[in-house]
Amino acid sequence: MKKVLITGGAGFLGSHLCDKFIDEGYHVIAMDNLLTGSLDNIDHLFRLKNFEYYHHDVSKFVHIPGDLDYILHFASPASPVDYLEMPIQTLKVGSLGTHNLLGLAKEKNARLLIASTSEVYGDPLIHPQNEEYWGNVNPIGPRGVYDEAKRFQEAITMAYHNYHGLETRIVRIFNTYGPRMRVQDGRALPNFFSQAIRGEKITIYGDGSQTRSFCYVSDLVEGIYKLLLSDYHLPVNIGNPVEITIKEVAEEVLALVNNPRAEISYQDLPKDDPKKRQPDIARAKQILNWSPKVGRREGMIKTLEYFKAVL
Repeated sequence: MKKVLITGGAGFLGSHLCDKFIDEGYHVIAMDNLLTGSLDNIDHLFRLKNFEYYHHDVSKFVHIPGDLDYILHFASPASPVDYLEMPIQTLKVGSLGTHNLLGLAKEKNARLLIASTSEVYGDPLIHPQNEEYWGNVNPIGPRGVYDEAKRFQEAITMAYHNYHGLETRIVRIFNTYGPRMRVQDGRALPNFFSQAIRGEKITIYGDGSQTRSFCYVSDLVEGIYKLLLSDYHLPVNIGNPVEITIKEVAEEVLALVNNPRAEISYQDLPKDDPKKRQPDIARAKQILNWSPKVGRREGMIKTLEYFKAVL
């Protein structure tokens, strides 16, 4: 039985990855310090013999006894609310944490996949965004702590690949949604769902014309799994290329929730908030034979059911 370590394993994406690797017959070790993760997300796995949980901050030295085949580094605050409140921890988990895990991968001769992000493209000057684009990032702006942590993470991972010959993979994740997102996450869909269900005003920042592309979590996990097992070491975009404005998303949520008390309100756009976000997934299609399968309405209904259950 192959063994995989998933950092951030109690988080939204990390917990779904734990499920995937359990289903595929792996021995899974989830590691999390619960800064933004929750044991509720992996509670159903603790009864399994092929699942372990380590409470640990990967910014400190990481030790795993025995053999290890794969490492997936998904530990990091990931929403603007989180990384604006925890800027130092965000920078440390992207730099020190990645360094520690690269060292562990080298020691164990394991393959390491890092979770990078579409935020490495910043507020992009090309559209859609492909992997050859170097980005338009403000390194000293409020979002720089996350953007630059991820850009450094890519750089040090490539350095270990090129200098030490380490087996590495880099996934650039675009907006993802689904069950287990935190109610207080602060990103568009969790905000919209929780506000609409409670009958509060749905908050749109700016005029709502900025665009995003939303990928359902099961599609994303499948793409990550295929990338890990591929022979490709350069960055790969994984996301849904169907682009939509934030205002249109809010209107879709309002129609789905159908709470007459909920309505849209507008607030100022945060500094350096990207105006456009759409992945070019030609590389994922060609190399991984991957493209998203779950339509937005189907995914939104599943996500709504989850938010109704937890609120």
